[in-house]
Amino acid sequence: ASLQTRAIRDGDVYVLNGRKAFVTSGDVAETIILFASTNPEQRSHGISAFIVERGTPGLSHGRPLQKMGMHCSSTVELVLEDCRVPVTNRLGDEGEGFKIAMQVLDVGRIGIAAQALGIAQAALEAASHYAMTREQFGRPIGGFEAVRWMLADTATETEAARLLTYQAARLKDAEQPFTTAASMAKLYASRVAVTAADRA
Repeated sequence: ASLQTRAIRDGDVYVLNGRKAFVTSGDVAETIILFASTNPEQRSHGISAFIVERGTPGLSHGRPLQKMGMHCSSTVELVLEDCRVPVTNRLGDEGEGFKIAMQVLDVGRIGIAAQALGIAQAALEAASHYAMTREQFGRPIGGFEAVRWMLADTATETEAARLLTYQAARLKDAEQPFTTAASMAKLYASRVAVTAADRA
């Protein structure tokens, strides 16, 4: 509701100015959907959504940010300097951007849950392999009860995260309400990914 990026209508175009931080694939996307305030006094009801094509004058991006993980996905800052976008590139009516953003976030939560699930699964597989090959006191460390417990807990939690993620995706595909399921999947799978990586 406190977006700093502004979109001011000028005839048949909107003039966009501002910065968008932490934009996934912003440097490679051919088409970008972004949100800007068309009426700051209206807060969330004054946000509008726009389609901006790559190469539009006034649109640029910074270098990819260095992240701790998820290196297969680039993340950049987008810069809008007098970027002129046709009115026909507005999604929905003026002021409907917040509602559109919330719908996009619901779907995005399923994707984040799936990414976290992949991290947890990879950590489990790496730890299991290491536990069977690393020896201490004349036997693999996977034979020690404390290590087995960690692997069992991680396997159980990873499977629970998988089921939550699949359930959210199933509901979305069935065009049933999925906001709560997506939020639960993202929350739990993210926690499991961190715990699995720590244990591994």
